[in-house]
Amino acid sequence: MGSSIRLFLLCCLVQIYITAATTESGDATALRSLADEWKNLPPGWLRGDPCRDGWVGIECTGSRITSITLPNMNLVGELSGDISILSELQQLDLSYNHDLTGPLPMSIGNLKKLTNLILVSCGFTGPIPYTIGSLPLLKFLSLNSNGFTGNIPPSIGNLPSLYWLDLADNLLEGPIPVSNGSTPGLDMLTHTKHFHFGKNKLSGQIPSKLFSSNMSLIHVLFESNRFSGTLPPTLGLVQTLEVIRLDNNSLSGELPSNLNNLTSVHELFLSNNRLTGPLPNLTGMSTLNTLYLSNNTFDSSDFPSWLQSLSSLTVLMMENTKLQGPVPATFFNLQNLQTVVLKRNQLNGTLVIGPSISNQLQIIDLQTNAISDFNGPETYNYEVVLVGNPVCEETGKTDTYCKPPPLTSLYSTPLKNCPPNPCRSGQILSPTCRCAHPYTGTLQFRSTTFLDTGNSNPYETLEQSLNKFFQSHQLPVETVSLSDPRMDASQYLLLNLGVFPYGQDSFNRSAISMLGYVFSNQTFKPPPKYFGPYVFKGDKYEYFSDDHGNSKNPSLAIKIGLAVGASVLFLLLMLAGFFVYLQKKKADRATKRSNPFAHWDSKKSSGSIPQLKGARCFSFEELKKYTNNFSEAYDIGSGGYGKVYRGTLPTGELIAIKRAQQGSMQGGLEFKTEIELLSRVHHKNVVSLLGFCFDRDEQILIYEYVANGSLADSLSGKSGIKLDWPRRLKVVLGSARGLAYLHELANPPIIHRDVKSSNILLDERLNAKVADFGLSKLMGDSEKGHVTTQVKGTMGYLDPEYYMTQQLTEKSDVYSFGVVMLEMITAKKPIEHGKYVVREVMRLMDKTKSLYNLQEILDPTIGWDSNAFNGLEKYVDLALSCVEESRAERPTMGEVVKEIENIMQTAGLNPNAESASSSSTYEDSSKGSAHPYRDKA
Repeated sequence: MGSSIRLFLLCCLVQIYITAATTESGDATALRSLADEWKNLPPGWLRGDPCRDGWVGIECTGSRITSITLPNMNLVGELSGDISILSELQQLDLSYNHDLTGPLPMSIGNLKKLTNLILVSCGFTGPIPYTIGSLPLLKFLSLNSNGFTGNIPPSIGNLPSLYWLDLADNLLEGPIPVSNGSTPGLDMLTHTKHFHFGKNKLSGQIPSKLFSSNMSLIHVLFESNRFSGTLPPTLGLVQTLEVIRLDNNSLSGELPSNLNNLTSVHELFLSNNRLTGPLPNLTGMSTLNTLYLSNNTFDSSDFPSWLQSLSSLTVLMMENTKLQGPVPATFFNLQNLQTVVLKRNQLNGTLVIGPSISNQLQIIDLQTNAISDFNGPETYNYEVVLVGNPVCEETGKTDTYCKPPPLTSLYSTPLKNCPPNPCRSGQILSPTCRCAHPYTGTLQFRSTTFLDTGNSNPYETLEQSLNKFFQSHQLPVETVSLSDPRMDASQYLLLNLGVFPYGQDSFNRSAISMLGYVFSNQTFKPPPKYFGPYVFKGDKYEYFSDDHGNSKNPSLAIKIGLAVGASVLFLLLMLAGFFVYLQKKKADRATKRSNPFAHWDSKKSSGSIPQLKGARCFSFEELKKYTNNFSEAYDIGSGGYGKVYRGTLPTGELIAIKRAQQGSMQGGLEFKTEIELLSRVHHKNVVSLLGFCFDRDEQILIYEYVANGSLADSLSGKSGIKLDWPRRLKVVLGSARGLAYLHELANPPIIHRDVKSSNILLDERLNAKVADFGLSKLMGDSEKGHVTTQVKGTMGYLDPEYYMTQQLTEKSDVYSFGVVMLEMITAKKPIEHGKYVVREVMRLMDKTKSLYNLQEILDPTIGWDSNAFNGLEKYVDLALSCVEESRAERPTMGEVVKEIENIMQTAGLNPNAESASSSSTYEDSSKGSAHPYRDKA
């Protein structure tokens, strides 16, 4: 009896729970109406109950829907006016659904409890409905990066709780509305912190009434519009302001003198306007660190003395502002100064840089002025650019400061000793060496407190901040990566962001929704020391782990299923006799997919799969025998890919056996493709693949044994091998010949894509051999001079043009080889202690002096003597031609080979002679070497 009562009570409780969790009928109807307008719905939608069954992106309080957050769901369609039925809705976020189009419905004004309306980077068009001004609780209004047209609705001024107003990057036009009698305007938004209106077509004069002393604004971002007229002095009344962007407009007249009162402003952008009159005195802006005044029509003036009072100044941009006279030497004593750009002025006299300058200084650019002389320290670690000044044009000087500034170095999150290219198609290697489908997009910073995008510290800080944020909020994120920092035409800093999933290779829809919301709702705050306001533009995500098909009409699907089921039953009766045959064929196809080598006869030179040239198939038992059952005594290296063993064939030939560990193995077809590529390469300056093993779930590559390690080991002293100048020339020539073979004689041509000193090996006679083809690409007949592909390679060696365009050519290898050439004479890593070897050579080089004045950076172990090394200058010229910014200006590898041969002949060396009789002739050879086939960073 007691059991029956308990069972009854349990059933009642379950029924109460189900009833309480069931979505209110009106909300459920409205949600289904929205779904009828959309394609690519999340799985589970239109089945069951939205609140009870936990539809993705739907949150409920009791039976009422209170939140719809569906960023980056790849939704297609329009927003139905039935959204207004959801009267308890507090949050609507549909950001990053680029194919959500059409106008916003007027009925959106009926959502009286809405606090967040976030539609970032969608495809909405038409005017912003004036009914938005009827949402009394609205705090966040983010409509940026759409296609909205027409005027800013004055009714937005009726939103008393509004904190964030972002209408940037649309097609809005007309003036900024302010109140007039019974008509509202944006001047009424006294509690709003953010006015983000940049990149529109707004015009007219910025209204004086817009600003007042009782406002709380911290960001006024009006850049890249069509504003004209004078800047209202009321702007100087808003004491809370921190960032002001008015650049790229048509503002005219004098700047208000009371801007000096804005003591909290740390970034002021006024460039590219028509401002006139005297330069403003900004002495009171004690926290100002970024000042842009370039390209205006101010009155001619001496260098402003008040600039020296801005103790926080980091970036000064005053190009084409009619400055004249000398630049005070004491200005460079500002301790936070990083970037000074004063191009196209009338500055004159001697540029004096004393010993007490900022230790953060990166560049002083005074191109096209009237500087007659330069008085600075003999050596310095910042850039001075005086091109177009008399000191360079009239004196014939060729000092480093008389050359254009070198390329800014690039940044990408470093990988932690990852194996080369182990990922399946479509996946990306995370910084922790896991293959996955990351959530990607572009971070667009509307202001930054540093300019040099080659400075890695701010990006490392941003990475740490992102990782810490995701961990503290318990989001399913393992790590993040940042890459390709660049400035666009609007002086926004752009950064590619990748967010990698934790514990799996892709995110589900709920996780993507949460990640998108983190950025669209500005939950994540970047480090304020470096980064200002930002917007995130999420890329389309196509790898949802919980997508298994999605029918928009379940009832129709059931009907179709019943019909198909009846047909299948009839067909099965007819096809029963073929069942065994079909199963056999299916098993055979599965075998071919899992083992592409299954039907390859290793005894026949023309085997069908794979198409190999000179490489044989080894059995696992053979390799166990050659390595004494893979004994530790035969272990000569290890890394993320697996272990490398030394083996001995029955003929006595030494071999290197690279055995993949389970976590790093490729699919069978990818492994076959790599072997086919390696097996077609036969050249004395390219490491030879002798064979492979695809047996017992093993993936093993067998190479020729190369005795003396990598070039990087020799240059660093790790191998104990010391290379004199003739031997270095010989190694460079051999490497160039190997690459020229890959580019010009291999059929089809091969682009190595990871040329670096650790991928050039030295045999027992110090002959160079190009190795490691894990990232290589074939140049097929269909490509028109380039392959468009994801950027892969090693930082410091990467071709900048390939990095920016993703168009890979043979000239990308040429650039990397040029870096290796400079590494060869300096023994320095491409990027060492924050210095890029290409930039350092260009900075020091003086062609009027012996050894091009490079003694400071040349490897001292060689014992350089200008009389003994008369080929060095031509060698440096060749290396620098290889690292030209434009790939069209670089030589081919065949041309590089010919030039190195000429250099050797000029130096009295035979380009075709062996480097040494044996490895025993090398100094300190007893120290041994780390084996070249291990995985390298």
